[in-house]
Amino acid sequence: MIHQGRSGMTIRLSIARASSLSLLAGTLTLTPSAHAEEWPMFGRDHTNRHFSPLTVIDRGNVAKLRPAWIFQTGITGYFQAEPVVVDGVMYLSTTQNHVAALEAKTGRVMWTYTHKARTEKIFGPPSNRGVAVSGGKVFEATMDGRVLALDAKTGKVLWDHEAVRPEEGESETASDLAGTLGAGAIQGSSRLGFKMPPLVADGLVIVGVAGAGYGLHVEDEKGGLDGGAVVGIEGGYGRRGWLAAYDAATGEERWRWYVTKEDGWEGGFVEKTADGVPLNRDIAAEKAAAPRQREAWKVGGGSLWMTPAYDADLGLIYVGTGNPAPQNFGLSRPGDNLYTMSLVALDVKTGTLRWYYQQVPHDEWGYDVASPPFLLDYATPQGPVKAVAEASKTGWLYVHDRATGTLLGKSAPLTTQKNLYAPPTETGTVVSPGPLGAISWHPVAFDPTTSMAYAQVRHGATTYTVRTVPASNSRPQIRFTETSEAKGEPSFSTLTAVDLAKGGAIKWSVKAGSRLSGGTLATAGGLVFSGEEDGHLDAHDSANGEMLWRFQCGAGIGGPPITYSLEGRQYVAVAAGGASFTKGSGFGTGDALVVFALPD
Repeated sequence: MIHQGRSGMTIRLSIARASSLSLLAGTLTLTPSAHAEEWPMFGRDHTNRHFSPLTVIDRGNVAKLRPAWIFQTGITGYFQAEPVVVDGVMYLSTTQNHVAALEAKTGRVMWTYTHKARTEKIFGPPSNRGVAVSGGKVFEATMDGRVLALDAKTGKVLWDHEAVRPEEGESETASDLAGTLGAGAIQGSSRLGFKMPPLVADGLVIVGVAGAGYGLHVEDEKGGLDGGAVVGIEGGYGRRGWLAAYDAATGEERWRWYVTKEDGWEGGFVEKTADGVPLNRDIAAEKAAAPRQREAWKVGGGSLWMTPAYDADLGLIYVGTGNPAPQNFGLSRPGDNLYTMSLVALDVKTGTLRWYYQQVPHDEWGYDVASPPFLLDYATPQGPVKAVAEASKTGWLYVHDRATGTLLGKSAPLTTQKNLYAPPTETGTVVSPGPLGAISWHPVAFDPTTSMAYAQVRHGATTYTVRTVPASNSRPQIRFTETSEAKGEPSFSTLTAVDLAKGGAIKWSVKAGSRLSGGTLATAGGLVFSGEEDGHLDAHDSANGEMLWRFQCGAGIGGPPITYSLEGRQYVAVAAGGASFTKGSGFGTGDALVVFALPD
């Protein structure tokens, strides 16, 4: 295969192509590489920092980076997975939950697993964000609600646990409502499934469901979903989100923690966020509605989007929770809606809640706490504190005491905040940021040697409009909140560096050529890698943001880049398959994992 690099040089690639993941390759013996510098789990380790100490690729030579090999899955689209590299083998999940084991040096296919879903009715696009590898097993959580273990040497299924029943979902389908709402094509309803890469800790496989707070997504004029309306229907749309732990040896469930609190989920009907920002709530109206909505917690939402961080010394895991249901419509769920929109700390052995910090009580804007938390040592006047940081859709990066949850600090705003927490109205309320960010599910890289965090930040505004469909002979009145991109407001992305050693000050911010997605990778070579929706993978100088290299991967970057080393040669890998936002954008989707290295 011939590919034109940035410099115009013709590059001949070594390609490992899987003509289809529907065929199982022959079983091969894995040869461990004692000199491999691995990427053994999501985030590289339990801190979730997405930072590598490798220095072979650095500021001085990154411009020479070229493709080393490409793996094509044969299935186009929604390729968001972060690869895992263990003992010289790369493990990769694809759209539709297929899995491949590849020789990390060459891309040679060692085995593939073809997932057979029990139902076509899944939550959202059929994307998967990665696997976990531990103890000779590959663990995956699937969109059709299963948690399974594969033999790392052969791909053979060792156990397959049904965590969500295939019929579990809304009784009223999206197609039933499309005509009623005057909408075009509508995707999805509340249906539980898994997107996050599992966390393996203390002999447990820990994973949480997505889809609990899902609204109905209406396609925009380009045929995409991210730019279209999100319809949050008044009433019972939603499910009760949960995080569960499964025995890594057998797949048996050991504990389950529910996001929505059964007793007292209303909280204190607070008028401000915990960090003092007014919420503009109509507390009187909420309290008046409360007697009619005492069981709203049963469908209260709270999806779990990304992998928890883990502190083995404290025995705690840290995970963010999603929006309450119904999405963007608050009167049918009065109160603070505990523990949605929160960073929570749970006991790894039992799932018992140790502390929580609710970023947005009674959310009506879709501000899920979605980005994976990361662990750090945070400087305070009294000395360094073991801390956990969480990037938010509202535009701040919060830092908490890891043991107690106490807020130690928050960054400067990473984006323009306009009418923050202004409620939706019938005339339409313009709010910035909207439900896509500042920072959504994408990982934030953190360099512990400099205390710098590197985030992909989306800048833009959303219009929230309350609409009413009058009652008819066959249906009662329907009220819903519709979201749409605010017209006339700027919309762009930046790669932004936040100095957590200096109170969260912004050190530099560089505007991207297209929307940023997938997350960032920082290395000790002084580099930050970041993918764009137009297909470019970029390398920036971590000190000042200067772009030092970029490569067109052929499809939108929708997953986090990683790096690893074999026999002294450093590689950078990223999935290029696009995502839901690329449909109709002109950039298209793809099926390639692209792996780069310096020339031999």
